[in-house]
Amino acid sequence: MQAKALSYPLASTAVLFVDPLNDFISEGGKMWPYLKDNAARVNLLPNLRRLQSAARAAGVRVGFVPHRRWREGDYEGWRFTNFTHRKTAEHRFFAAGTWGGEWHPDFVPKPGDMVCKEHWTHSGFANTDLDTLLKLHGVSHIVLCGMRTNACYEATARYAVELGYHLTMVKDATAAFLKEEMDATFLNAGPYAHEMVVTEDVVAAFAAAAA
Repeated sequence: MQAKALSYPLASTAVLFVDPLNDFISEGGKMWPYLKDNAARVNLLPNLRRLQSAARAAGVRVGFVPHRRWREGDYEGWRFTNFTHRKTAEHRFFAAGTWGGEWHPDFVPKPGDMVCKEHWTHSGFANTDLDTLLKLHGVSHIVLCGMRTNACYEATARYAVELGYHLTMVKDATAAFLKEEMDATFLNAGPYAHEMVVTEDVVAAFAAAAA
């Protein structure tokens, strides 16, 4: 497939990795058995690695948008809890201090990377400092990748546009439990995403801009 012609202002672009935690994307992670088929179908992990390498080589800022690491007492006494909260508490997804709650070893923040506060539900912006960090670093363009397509990934994408960012969704650098969930996200993304592309498009654009 020929790469789509894209152009990014490197100094004001950030690649954001949503929830690259062991429980999601590592063999042995609690959610990996439900995701691995779709992850393999889109070549998820190699594409995430390519995006990270291309961004760092081009001088594009890299950011990490982590899910709340479960801790004893989380969600107790809340006025409302949803399915995500209940399942997180039941299975202790991303538990703090455990391997499952740690970064996948290929996606560990480095000095100078942005790491925002943990999001409790889906949006990486809601009740975190992500918007503040992006503004402080002069970011206007977001290239979004990570987990899970129809949950934290989609919610973060929608919120980004509401806040005035230029949004690129990378269709083969995310995964969900079902192919239909992924298809629905990208079908519904048309009205708000500025770009919906594949990894190769972004890698080529970064390389061209840095040349």
